Amino acid sequence: MAEETSRPGGATRYIQTTQGLLSYSELAPLLAARVLRVEQRIAANTFSDQAPFPDLILQLHREMASDLVPDWAGRWRNADVRVGEHHPPPPPAGPHHSLSSILVRDTRLENVCERADDLLLETLAFAEGRLLSIHPFLDFNGRVTRLFLRELLRRLNLPPVDLVPDIGTLRADYRSALRAADVLDWRPLMGIWQKRFESFRNV
Repeated sequence: MAEETSRPGGATRYIQTTQGLLSYSELAPLLAARVLRVEQRIAANTFSDQAPFPDLILQLHREMASDLVPDWAGRWRNADVRVGEHHPPPPPAGPHHSLSSILVRDTRLENVCERADDLLLETLAFAEGRLLSIHPFLDFNGRVTRLFLRELLRRLNLPPVDLVPDIGTLRADYRSALRAADVLDWRPLMGIWQKRFESFRNV
């Protein structure tokens, strides 16, 4: 689900980067700038001709982080991880299983374009929930999932809804929905997507 590995309460995360050993709070603005750059490339249809699975997901991760963590950006994780109480599948089966599952749903994308019904909501919930649950990269899975969803929304001619959960109740509801998606219950995450579209229309 969420991208942070489990740590004792209040522990600070550090990541070795090309700019030295950075805490996650120091790394966050650097990542934000790179995410924005990739989002701008998505809006400019840079990835239009690329098949969505699996190379696009690798490329998005690489473009977002390769100058910061070149040793593992754009590469499937090669180690077991724990995300809170969630245990993603071990490599190498994890990423490949994730993408194989999504490939099955990919055959439905043409049928859900411009539809705001349960099929569309389930497809979007599936894409988001599976990628986060499988946790295919060592880190930054939340960010690359949002970039992938941004490209998916563009391809489906859907509005650029806000994909970052706000503080408070919305964040708690989102985490609960991701826990349900970990056990293949898409309904709570479908509800999150419904609220995203409704919030966009009400702006």
